[in-house]
Amino acid sequence: MSVLQCRAMQTFDPIEILGARFREGIARAYPQVGMDADPLISASRQAQFGDFQSNAAMPLGKRVGANPREVARAIVAQIDVSDIAEPLTERSIAGPGFINVRLQPKALATLLDGLDHTEVGLPAAEHPMTVVVDLCGVNLAKQMHVGHLRATIIGDTIARLYERLGHRVVRQSHVGDWGLPIAMVTAKLLDLEARGELPARLDLDDLNRLYKLAQAECAGEQRALAFVRRFGSNAKIEAELSEIDAEADEHLAHAKRVLVALQSGDAKVRAVWQRIYDVTMRECLRMCARLHTLITDEHSAGESTYAEELAGVVADLAARGVAEESDGALVVRVEGIEEPCLVRKSDGGFLYATTDLAAIRRRVQQIGADLVVYCVDARQSLHFKQVFGAATRAGYATKLGATEPSHLKHAAFGTILGEDGRPFKTRSGESVKLADLLDEAVSRARAEVEQRSIDLSDAERQEIAEAVGIAAIKYADLSNDRVKDYVFNFDRMLAFEGNTGPYLLYALVRIRSLFRKAEAEGIPFDPHAAISIEQPEEKALALELLRYPKTVRSAAEALEPHRLCGYLYEVCAAYSTFYDRCHVLKAESEPVRASRLRLVELTGRVLADGLQTLGLPTVERM
Repeated sequence: MSVLQCRAMQTFDPIEILGARFREGIARAYPQVGMDADPLISASRQAQFGDFQSNAAMPLGKRVGANPREVARAIVAQIDVSDIAEPLTERSIAGPGFINVRLQPKALATLLDGLDHTEVGLPAAEHPMTVVVDLCGVNLAKQMHVGHLRATIIGDTIARLYERLGHRVVRQSHVGDWGLPIAMVTAKLLDLEARGELPARLDLDDLNRLYKLAQAECAGEQRALAFVRRFGSNAKIEAELSEIDAEADEHLAHAKRVLVALQSGDAKVRAVWQRIYDVTMRECLRMCARLHTLITDEHSAGESTYAEELAGVVADLAARGVAEESDGALVVRVEGIEEPCLVRKSDGGFLYATTDLAAIRRRVQQIGADLVVYCVDARQSLHFKQVFGAATRAGYATKLGATEPSHLKHAAFGTILGEDGRPFKTRSGESVKLADLLDEAVSRARAEVEQRSIDLSDAERQEIAEAVGIAAIKYADLSNDRVKDYVFNFDRMLAFEGNTGPYLLYALVRIRSLFRKAEAEGIPFDPHAAISIEQPEEKALALELLRYPKTVRSAAEALEPHRLCGYLYEVCAAYSTFYDRCHVLKAESEPVRASRLRLVELTGRVLADGLQTLGLPTVERM
């Protein structure tokens, strides 16, 4: 396959191209091995020997029972890389059997020409999938807090990755809007309404306060225990405790009656519940928009939307023998997991697993998902193993008319920690409100922007501070391996140096500033100018740019946004070195300047495309 053929097939990374050539050459040299041998192509650690090397001869020598250096000779004899690299000869072999490869500058220029289109090597998928991403997952009457950050931005970025590849993506925010806890706060509002004390305007802080009050009123045992600890116990105290328990029982019974009314469609109760829903979701979607996610009202898929399906799901599982009784409850046994999936309690109540099974059935069989991704914290790993196994066994994970189940994946993530290494909390021990977190980030960013952008208006500085603050928060989260915990540190994430969101934004601003300067000096940009890769810094930058399509694909397939983050940081680092050592506007000749301008412009488009795929806001000036 020639470089031009690789470009036509959207393969731009020399490692991919060389890997294919070496795999074919190994198969020709050793037919008994075939195409399954790993060519082990990697960047060379010593530039004087070449750009890349293959270490395949050593393990292959053991496999075929031959000297690795002789194996290397046999491979070299079967490979033609003349269109992309210098011809392979005996001199290409080093040490025990390393095969060194030095790329041709002209071939790099050809590959860059192919990448230099509006899609930067990522055309729409020829066979697009339908991907459903479960994300965000807020609860009614509660403020979004730091615990919602990862489910929201990781989920949205995974969705963006698949959208960037041309797949159909459906976001689904699994809102906790049903059940007894919601009935408790609904009952509280109904009581206030009956007494004429319900405010005409309610905000989420009001609902959060009423939610906590309603829970406290229903928690008789906790209130009684607190009473005993404070006053001790005697006959009078015991009478007080009985009164507390009776009062709590009545509040709880009242909440259960409200729940029944809500589930039965009582108009008055439903209207109050709807008010709680509207206030909560309005604030939630405001936070989602501020985080530059693409989560909107149409993506809300609350537990309430599955309420009428749960009995049917359980009945279906029981009728087909997928579920069986166990101590009065109904369970689905999943191969390889000792603990079965509980789908109905002994008292007839449903569980989260029941709702999740209904959700999988709807997402696969109605929406048509080929892949369903759940962005939920790692503590729920066992739950999803049970649910995925039960859904697959029940056939809910298989599209109608299909023979194989769709893919169900849990994109588990770790915990955000404070400087003390414990889950990030306020000093009082409560979860940090997401709004407060974002406000603090923007405020700190504003202080930094004030020093860097004194010539801009106050409105412009505030706009930049908002973008920098949000980008800092998001990038700090996304750049970490999602399965790992990470320590939240404002100073580190807001730094303009190092692997941070502000650093990436600043790199893009520098590129855009260069083109504004070129325009001011009357230097034209020719998008068709010949690209010439001569200097080591030009080659290093070119090689990074050519990795972009492969990086986006691998980040999507692995559900790991940090791969794209790390790549963009490497691009910025390579560009910084190139810019420092290779004159652009003051290049030694017109052709060199035109070539470098194309390289800079392509760097800017790759960086902007990558930041947009991550969901990071960008700015023109800083």
